[in-house]
Amino acid sequence: MHTAIRCPVAQALLPEIDYELGLTRRLLERLPEDRLGWQPHPKSMTLAHLAGHTANLLGGIDSTLRTTELDLATYGSLQPGPATSRAEVLERLATNGAAARTALTSAAPESLTETWTLRHGEQVILRHSRAEIVRHLISHLIHHRGQLSVYLRLLEVPVPYLYGPSADEATPS
Repeated sequence: MHTAIRCPVAQALLPEIDYELGLTRRLLERLPEDRLGWQPHPKSMTLAHLAGHTANLLGGIDSTLRTTELDLATYGSLQPGPATSRAEVLERLATNGAAARTALTSAAPESLTETWTLRHGEQVILRHSRAEIVRHLISHLIHHRGQLSVYLRLLEVPVPYLYGPSADEATPS
């Protein structure tokens, strides 16, 4: 059954989310399970941590549309740990993508203009409309997907076609 989308902003964002989810899935499907603990530098995230974070990002759309703020001082205990397998990463991506789609599909137009705040205790890190936060989360996903593509390259895993050909794949398979 097709559910009508009540919000024009959501109508504009849903195709982009679907597209970015597909590209992200293509990359995450190539995670080498035997290298999940690898990190390119001691200050870098492990492959498992970065992949899990990337897969979790769109879940922030659902929470953004259900809340008015996130306090990073108390958020740490709510975060899922690093992924333990490729299958887990792909499941997180699917679950969070579906949650994002559901939240946007049911969003009232006025809810996307409401202010949402990211803070760490008393320090306000950013304060924007929920629509701007949704855009930020999509951009954040793309940013970390780019990092993952570098990790894969360093691990000599073929990098898939994303926005265009890679050195390993001329067209989508």
